[in-house]
Amino acid sequence: MSFPDYLVLLLYVIGLLAITVYFATRVKNTSDMFSAGGQSPWWMSGLSGFMTMFSAGTFVVWGGVAYRYGLVAVSISMCYGVAALLVGWTLAGYWRRLGVSSASEFLDRRFGPSIVQFYIWLNGTFGMFSMGLAVYGLSVIVAALVPISPESSLAFLADADTGHLSVTYLSIALCILVVVITFAGGLWAVLMTDVLQFIVLTVSVMFVVPLILDQVGGFNAFASQAPEGFLKPVAADFTWWFLLGWVAVHYFKVGGEWAFVQRYTCVRTPKDARKSAYIFGVMYLISPIFWMLPPMIYRVIEPIPEGLSAAEINQLSEQAYIRACEFVLPAGMVGLLVAAMASATASMATTQLNVYAGALTAEFYQKLVRPHANQKELVRVGRVMTVVLGVIVLSGAILIPRLGTYVGFILAVTAMLTGPLVLPTIWGLFSKKLSLSAVWIVTIVGGLSAVLARFGLLSGPEFLVGVPGTAWLHDLATINPRVTDLVVGSSVTLVGLCIAELTSSRDYVGWSRVSAITAAYAKQPEDNGQSGRSTLPAEICGYTVVFLSLLMLILAVFTSDTQGRGVLITFGLIMLLLAGLILGICYRLARRSTH
Repeated sequence: MSFPDYLVLLLYVIGLLAITVYFATRVKNTSDMFSAGGQSPWWMSGLSGFMTMFSAGTFVVWGGVAYRYGLVAVSISMCYGVAALLVGWTLAGYWRRLGVSSASEFLDRRFGPSIVQFYIWLNGTFGMFSMGLAVYGLSVIVAALVPISPESSLAFLADADTGHLSVTYLSIALCILVVVITFAGGLWAVLMTDVLQFIVLTVSVMFVVPLILDQVGGFNAFASQAPEGFLKPVAADFTWWFLLGWVAVHYFKVGGEWAFVQRYTCVRTPKDARKSAYIFGVMYLISPIFWMLPPMIYRVIEPIPEGLSAAEINQLSEQAYIRACEFVLPAGMVGLLVAAMASATASMATTQLNVYAGALTAEFYQKLVRPHANQKELVRVGRVMTVVLGVIVLSGAILIPRLGTYVGFILAVTAMLTGPLVLPTIWGLFSKKLSLSAVWIVTIVGGLSAVLARFGLLSGPEFLVGVPGTAWLHDLATINPRVTDLVVGSSVTLVGLCIAELTSSRDYVGWSRVSAITAAYAKQPEDNGQSGRSTLPAEICGYTVVFLSLLMLILAVFTSDTQGRGVLITFGLIMLLLAGLILGICYRLARRSTH
């Protein structure tokens, strides 16, 4: 990266912090900090949910799949969109109609505090630690773009082996940024920064696509030079069965995981919650086509050399996305894209921190430590919890390079346990009979089944030596290990829930507690869709985009590269047009609300 890139990166971070400081003044109580006071616009909530699914993994993992296998990366990403649309149709509005402020509150009323404590401590420690992988992955990419001369005054920040910025120092800086945004601004700051990152990333990638297509002679030339099978929707282990399982698992994730549930409970009405999930889904059906084209096209520009080891191919694949962007973007825009990629990872982390800091504050501190704590104290404790969880994320980012292949086990277990951990919550939304004991049993049995399948059946036929008639289980599991990982835990959990439903003869007491909250919420005055609506979040987006567009136009004046100047001017003008559109809509809405 060059000086303009560093300048843009610095200004972008300063802008995020300025937004955080502004929203810090709006945080008066725990409702503001952890659920935006139930006042979030549906479009902001939906775009934030979209960005919550994003991280460096989108560029590193799926960008790597796009580089190696092609169009299948688009198919996999579109599965998120299908899952989100199904959630919008079936679950999102129901979550808001319940009248609860969070998934943890629902679980506490429906099943009691023990299962809530289990989820909080499992995800608040193990989950946060695993999230450090996303921070570490991004740090590896960005550090590779930042060489530091031994004679430089910043030489102390360099890695002695690579001569580039230290991955450890960069991980620390990213974690501090994540904690500050969540600590000060609460959910409002998280939502606002998510939307800004969405705008910057989308517009930046939309520029990369035509520029890199031009480098290979257009789409037809790319298609003719692409490897055989590169433009097919399935490839290798990523079969149609895998895609079906991927949709199912992410239906559970988007419909029941706490970070996404927060997006449905922070809006005003059930209709807004559904619209939030729908915009999330539609964006994930459209955007992967553009997101994944740069690394796919880069495969033609820089093919995989013969004779590389698996590790070398993985490294080449992981860097393909940022290398593709660096190949065509002028100075300044690379810095903006890197800033947005860093923020995308920060988006995922800030969301998780906000959710679990809120859960620890409400379900642990307020209920078990200080039941009579006032709102000011709870906000203070929520911020302390944010810092503690941030330290856990940082620990994961720093320790991951030293854990070797154990990291793969952590990620595999995290993926396999989505069904066992989330399915009982979704089932409990509709079942009157599901009890606390049944939830414990199906969660434990489903989780153990997934772990045994992954580290037992898939490890080799000797796992079941001495057990007659079981060889077929190993053969079945190894037909497609990826499908096995996806299916076993969720299937066993689902069967267990069906058995619990059929064998229970009476309603569980928790159902009446939830029904009472829902009835009270239903009696509240109906929101007519306009009262109290604020255009402030959209205005902040608009003015921030104006600033970014002017920055690009200023950089265009000082660049000596004719083609780069044209790209920067075009980018700046399009951003300015987008800002005008956003602010124009805000003006019309503001006028309508005054009449």
